[in-house]
Amino acid sequence: MRCVQVGVAGLVAAVALLAGIATTHAATPGLAVSLDRALETPGIAPGRTAAIALDIRTGETVYSSNARLPLLPASAEKLAVSFTALRELGPRYRFRTELMGSGTRSGRAWLGNLWLVGLGDPTLTRADLDRLARRFAATGIRRVEGRVFGDDTHFDARRDALGWKSSYLGIESRPLSALSVAGVPLIGANGSAIAAARALVTSLEQRGVDVTGRAGARQAPAHALSIAFDLSEPLSSLLHRVNADSDNFVAELLLKELGATIAAPGSTTSGARVVRRSLVAAGVPLAGVRIADGSGLSRFDRFTAQALAAVLRAGATDPTTRGSFFESFAVAGISGTLEKRLDTRPTRGRVIAKTGTTLRASALAGFVRRRYVFAILQNGSPVPYWSARAAQDRFVTVLARS
Repeated sequence: MRCVQVGVAGLVAAVALLAGIATTHAATPGLAVSLDRALETPGIAPGRTAAIALDIRTGETVYSSNARLPLLPASAEKLAVSFTALRELGPRYRFRTELMGSGTRSGRAWLGNLWLVGLGDPTLTRADLDRLARRFAATGIRRVEGRVFGDDTHFDARRDALGWKSSYLGIESRPLSALSVAGVPLIGANGSAIAAARALVTSLEQRGVDVTGRAGARQAPAHALSIAFDLSEPLSSLLHRVNADSDNFVAELLLKELGATIAAPGSTTSGARVVRRSLVAAGVPLAGVRIADGSGLSRFDRFTAQALAAVLRAGATDPTTRGSFFESFAVAGISGTLEKRLDTRPTRGRVIAKTGTTLRASALAGFVRRRYVFAILQNGSPVPYWSARAAQDRFVTVLARS
């Protein structure tokens, strides 16, 4: 079992925001003009920029510009996946990895095969395999007369998502396998399962268990028995990787798990249908919204600033999601992808948000102090990276000072 500690500063910021939801504030005169000026930046056309700010409690719009315009969302796409996962799976949800066997025991030998069955844990490490190997060795078995197989059939066989560049695999994300061990070298996009099996063999041998057969990849038989299992950290902690750290691989496997658990099969397409249904149920307007993947890397993704703000407000006001939702964000000037941004008095520790950056899109969406929900989307071919961020930071700073 694993867990991750949430930074104290991030938790304090989240609690402060939660405490302030009951307070209503009216927009100050001239706020819209100041926000318009903040967004003006060379290299980004006004027609390819969308922004919105809402009162966090009432939902009143205090600023809106092209808010219904569908644009590439970059990693802001992860907000919809995170919100849906909390609603559908629950903050206590944990991914499971099984060590299973098919065979019989004869003294200190196992006569048969072992299977390492991946059920989608995006945070699986060598340390987790070591724990499984230690538990197996604790049974007293010192020899496996058979093979160790990796089984990643919990998800479909597609290793990328629709609309991805071929170069994304291995750079922006590991191959989307239900059995993938961080830091283990792969041979090809379909090598995750066999690489995991080999890593488990190494862990077993280091604990005095000899394996006679070579590692492979194969689905576990229905009659295989569970020998040991490993659990991931709870979803409430794991989401920090998705939103604060913007981990593409974790977001994508979370989307596939929504498909596998809620509306089989375990595919990106199935997971996207779950996300859309959940957003509709939460009252999020989906006109113009397209969900092609979980990370925002796909060129087919589209979101509106209005929809992003609605997702944020729904996550903040739903008592079943808001604590974990708030704690998953980067904190301005303190943590995650905002550690070195907005590090001034009006915004440091008072803004929590999700960033997004690709060649063609830049985004920032989150919460300002105890007052506002905001979302900014900027597109270009390419979008100027630094000036886009500068405009976003100016926008948020105006809100923080108002």
